[in-house]
Amino acid sequence: MRFTNTITIDRPPAAVFAYLADLENLPRWNYAIGETRKITSGPVGVGSRYLQTRTIPAHSEETLEVTEFAPDRGLSLTGTLNSLPARISYALRAEGNATTLTNTIELQPPRHLALVAPIALRPIKSAVAANLAVLQEILERA
Repeated sequence: MRFTNTITIDRPPAAVFAYLADLENLPRWNYAIGETRKITSGPVGVGSRYLQTRTIPAHSEETLEVTEFAPDRGLSLTGTLNSLPARISYALRAEGNATTLTNTIELQPPRHLALVAPIALRPIKSAVAANLAVLQEILERA
């Protein structure tokens, strides 16, 4: 199950990337996340790992690992989202002084849910779009 959302943020790629790459900012713009904290030492980069607490739809803990770290261009993560294996990527492209941000999420539902998974796609994509709108608002106020 894969979907993409794209927004344009009236901030340069460096500012957008810096905010995104600090995954501890996630709870500020993702209403379903209570906390995200880095559990590895050193600067953020490929291999950095995070533990996050999800509050919606149910309380759970998830792990994320940075798999791509390309300043001002892209960030990718693997881990679990609401217990589903996931790949999350953020691609940034300069548009004058603004940034086009494309977020792609790939979720791997278990086989027994494969037939019903497409039904959940629309509300999940919509929720992610709403979170990205909050991210846009935060960054454009900065």
